[in-house]
Amino acid sequence: MILNIVTLSKIQFAFAVMFHFLFVPLTLGLSILIAIMESMYVKTGDETYLKMTKFWGKLFLINFALGVVTGITLEFQFGTNWGEFSSYVGDIFASVLAIEILAAFFLESSMIGIWTFGWNKISKKAHMIVAWLIAFASNFSAVWILIANAWMQHPVGYELRNGRAELVDLSQIITQKYAILEITHTLPASYLLAAFFVLSICAYHFLKGRSDKILKKSFNIASLFGLFSVFLLLLSGHFNGVNVAKVQPSKFAAMENHWHTEENASVYLFSLPDEKNEKSIMEFGRLKGLLSMMAFNNPNSTVKGLKEFSKEERPPVFLVYTAFRIMVMLGTYFIAVFGFAYLKRKTIQNRKVFLKILLCSLPLPYIAIQLGWVVTEVGRQPWVVFNLLKTQNAVSYIALSQVLTSLIFFVLIYAFIGLTGFYLIYKNATKLPE
Repeated sequence: MILNIVTLSKIQFAFAVMFHFLFVPLTLGLSILIAIMESMYVKTGDETYLKMTKFWGKLFLINFALGVVTGITLEFQFGTNWGEFSSYVGDIFASVLAIEILAAFFLESSMIGIWTFGWNKISKKAHMIVAWLIAFASNFSAVWILIANAWMQHPVGYELRNGRAELVDLSQIITQKYAILEITHTLPASYLLAAFFVLSICAYHFLKGRSDKILKKSFNIASLFGLFSVFLLLLSGHFNGVNVAKVQPSKFAAMENHWHTEENASVYLFSLPDEKNEKSIMEFGRLKGLLSMMAFNNPNSTVKGLKEFSKEERPPVFLVYTAFRIMVMLGTYFIAVFGFAYLKRKTIQNRKVFLKILLCSLPLPYIAIQLGWVVTEVGRQPWVVFNLLKTQNAVSYIALSQVLTSLIFFVLIYAFIGLTGFYLIYKNATKLPE
């Protein structure tokens, strides 16, 4: 790899956004779970639900703070590292992000303040409504960011004027199919992660011989929430694949290591890309017609191969293919985990082997989400805005030393923030709920 401005800027942004996204999904999912728990408290008057709300709420607040701190730097990078991108599409991209901040983030932040300090100062119902407003604002914020990302994947609602892309139809950007599908896939993935987080912490306490009502009820709610999320994820994943095959065929071909255009195209359970010789090697487990079915819901449809695209416009096939394959395998694993957890929830404390597997599997949903973004973002390359602006033309005119120095500082500072944050989450999660 040649270290230049483009490469270093990509590494820096990828590092910052992937680190930030360690915290975002948990915020999205845990906010809903906490709102559900507090609603159960208001409805039943059972103090157990109140204790559950406060226990998981403390972990939510720590995670939220880490997400805010690590997310601030991303917006600055659009000016420092990606100045040409900001200049070329800022009329569109900045408009969407501005709506996210004004319509969602401010609401989320203010409601979190009221929720944190409002215990015994406002009524139970009012406090519960605040919890739901936090859940709504958190997810609404994510919706706008995903809309912005979807526009980079499939730009619509713009015209090229004066050498830049200018907004002409905001409604088209908001309602386009790519945005809706990205939202309906990313949000359930976040809910799955939050459910897995709760189940794993409950598993830790069960293995320690702790079995109070707070843990049991938390496990029951999270197992059902996770099971619901994983099936939403499975359904939306198929429709996303169909859409990608239509609007980003090079990405779809890379996801499946598919080199030759053909009808009745096959999926292989295992294969390896040979990018140098433009072919697939070590193919195993052929499923004839399945790739055509996945792409166009028709086993006889024609699927474009990577050879249809010039080498300069192909994404890194090995990385995209490997990330997609592992993500799919993890998704299958999550179906089994949540299915077993929900069916055996009444006797889960006695299933020590499963509890150990559950606890050790906590990093897996984080890995799956990160791999999903690798497929999404790396699969779009060499474009930063698909078929409109290439990544190499989007960087700022700055010195290589500036990017390298800032990257080193990012790694050091984020390492400190991450270690501190994860320690606080671990410390509070491993305490028995009061």
